[in-house]
Amino acid sequence: MPRSRDRSRSRRRPTYRRRPREFYTLWIAATTTYGVGDIVSTIAFLTYVPAIEEANPVVNAAIDAFGFAGLVALKIAVYLVMVWISVLGARDGDALLYYFPPLFLTVVGLALTANNIRLMWLA
Repeated sequence: MPRSRDRSRSRRRPTYRRRPREFYTLWIAATTTYGVGDIVSTIAFLTYVPAIEEANPVVNAAIDAFGFAGLVALKIAVYLVMVWISVLGARDGDALLYYFPPLFLTVVGLALTANNIRLMWLA
């Protein structure tokens, strides 16, 4: 019996294996903005403008409990959950679950970094 051209999703290789450059590019952008950009700008903001506290209550609790290591740990936890969701989406052939996490983190990282820089500039 000949194989059909339309292979099932379960037999198809995950997107991150078929297009590894795309996968890494998406996650490097997310790491740069959400990971590095937001963490560095948050630490700088909280260090140089101590009169203003972190607005996010979850991040504020992590910083109060563990210092800046709590901020980094929280960011890493969120990042790993989003990578996990993206990998599951790639394995299932779900484009939304594959693309949404890194794009979402990139946009959020850009917005948070820009906001932190703006607040430092105004202070």
